[in-house]
Amino acid sequence: MKNPIDRLFRRLPKPLRVLLDWTLTIVGAIAIVLAIKAWVVNPYRIPTSSMEPTLHCARPSPGCEAGFSDRVLADRVIYHFRSPHRGEIVVFKTPKRTRQFCDSSGSSVFVKRLIGLPGETVSEKRGYVYINGKKLIETYIQPSRRDVLSGTWHVPKGEYFFMGDNRNNSCDSRDWGSVPRGNLIGKVFMTYWPPTRISFH
Repeated sequence: MKNPIDRLFRRLPKPLRVLLDWTLTIVGAIAIVLAIKAWVVNPYRIPTSSMEPTLHCARPSPGCEAGFSDRVLADRVIYHFRSPHRGEIVVFKTPKRTRQFCDSSGSSVFVKRLIGLPGETVSEKRGYVYINGKKLIETYIQPSRRDVLSGTWHVPKGEYFFMGDNRNNSCDSRDWGSVPRGNLIGKVFMTYWPPTRISFH
């Protein structure tokens, strides 16, 4: 079967057809990668210690445990087919009000753990979380990273409540409130870098 480039541009000299073929192949490959990044899977870097020790950030930033920041992949498709689940690590666009509370270095995207679902009441009592009055079992929290704060928040319909795993050093929904469903980008499903940290979530 003849190459489509040869059929369409048969009057062009062969070297030019080869160059055109390579150019279209490279451009097509780049377009596919960009499409996957935009709509299917996207990589993110962990810049702060808010998710330690689940997701590492790099020293010498305060609270960071690693020499390199973890890099994770987020599934941008999954929430088009189902609702977010409690306990999932989610990438989301930050509400504008986060700038009033967080030193996020201009970041418009956060990575946090989903704690409260629409319509629920989230309470924190001396570092332990309760959902509608029932204690939430959180095996991912290190005892030393719990805080001693207390508070109660109601999650509005269509919104979600997020907290970092490092409760002592996380600017999250306890500070700036819940996040609209439309701000959710995707579920973190894999740490892919550095190689020693490769894991699925």
